[in-house]
Amino acid sequence: MRYLFFVLPLLALAALVAVFAFSIDRDSSLVRSALIDKKVPQFTLAPVEGLGVPGFGDADFSGEPVIVNVFASWCVPCRDEHPLLEKLKADTALRLFGINHSDAPENARAFLAELGNPYDAVGADRNRRVSIDWGVYGVPETFLVNKEGVIIYKHVGPLTQNAIDTELKPAIDRLKS
Repeated sequence: MRYLFFVLPLLALAALVAVFAFSIDRDSSLVRSALIDKKVPQFTLAPVEGLGVPGFGDADFSGEPVIVNVFASWCVPCRDEHPLLEKLKADTALRLFGINHSDAPENARAFLAELGNPYDAVGADRNRRVSIDWGVYGVPETFLVNKEGVIIYKHVGPLTQNAIDTELKPAIDRLKS
């Protein structure tokens, strides 16, 4: 009987761990955002000082689809995905907006000077408030917004060529048809 008092809590813990393990979505790139199929949040982001491209806000999402990428100079995966963003920009000819997440302006400028700037607009989100409103919990993250300003796609983590080919480009094609 005394062993039962030791075994029961362990069995309960094992059951809880099993429930949590099976309920977790194993592919973090498929995290469904609560903002999918909703208008972009209301916001205005000032440009990154000295970058030479404008900032942007919710009023800039009308008339044509836009890809929004959340990045930071200190983010190693952002550096890895950057060449894919440049290629995506060239292949799709869509506007590409960047939310510079929690970054010093001089670091953002150096990052884009080194790697190239594919962005049509870059907003400085130094206090992360806009990123939080977009549901961002890590960088990089990428969104596709339709011509009505509705978020229709979210990719968590660095974009890969496979994710672009199998997820993002088909979503873009659906917008164009």
